[in-house]
Amino acid sequence: PRYALAAQRAFSVGAGKNVGFIGLGCMGLPMSTNLKQAGFTVKGYDLSPQAREAAQEAGITAVDSIAEASTDVDYVVTALPETRHIEETLKMDGGVFASARQGTLICDVSTIHPDGARRFHADAKKVGLTYLDTPMSGGITGARNGTLTFMIGGSAEEFEASKGVLKGMGANFFHCGEPGTGEIAKLTNNLILGISMVAASEGMAIGEKLGIDPAILQKILAVSTARNWCIDTYNPRPGLLENVPAANNYEGGFAVGLIKKDMVLALEAAHNVKAQTDMLEKSLQYYLDLEKAGLGKKDFGYVFQYIMKNKHI
Repeated sequence: PRYALAAQRAFSVGAGKNVGFIGLGCMGLPMSTNLKQAGFTVKGYDLSPQAREAAQEAGITAVDSIAEASTDVDYVVTALPETRHIEETLKMDGGVFASARQGTLICDVSTIHPDGARRFHADAKKVGLTYLDTPMSGGITGARNGTLTFMIGGSAEEFEASKGVLKGMGANFFHCGEPGTGEIAKLTNNLILGISMVAASEGMAIGEKLGIDPAILQKILAVSTARNWCIDTYNPRPGLLENVPAANNYEGGFAVGLIKKDMVLALEAAHNVKAQTDMLEKSLQYYLDLEKAGLGKKDFGYVFQYIMKNKHI
């Protein structure tokens, strides 16, 4: 059967070392750089000329179109903001579906709607390609260090094939189940992350206002039962940790607009199965407020400043 042949080609191609990377932002650029350092030949595309220039400076071959990025490669990696961006990238004239050779394996590391991921998997099979939802977690620190966690939806064989390229960017790989389940895992992670950042920010703000040195408080919380990633690795209070967005005026991190987008996706998916979403909705409102105030591009840790100022911008 044609699809079986396409799958076999995908898995044989999985041993290749040529990658087209689409989306060279805060995550995509360090991820593509790590692929190059791991021995892959990488060509990258981004809508932004500045992003393409930065990629070129990092040793990535920057190309001028999705078609160029998708042609004659073993893998295509997509790292884009929303479901609609992935759909356009795959299906547009000159998109991945029209440009990639038979058997190319598409690893979509974006956070999108699980229904979209399922649909793209089926659509890719029709044109002799394999699309997998392979969203990642670990933030910009994990992207830079090559320690990302990848959550993969697809068959067991497709999961194994995806690791051929994902191992150049990460350290942990989970087969979540059928297509779309990688995105379910990611949305679950990010709704918890969004809630956790509000909780961490509120706790840090209250402690500081009550009079404890925030540096001492952070050290205590980092080894106590309140410990979480927003406390020990990505603390939102400036002056406590180096190489995090809070140390850089909340620039260059996980944007408020993106955590908001992910939490809205999680909310929609949860409502489809009639799940309770009380804490999700309460925490989401903080990010909606920040975005409305024009702060959507700031790192989501900026919620600490919002809380510290008693919800005044």
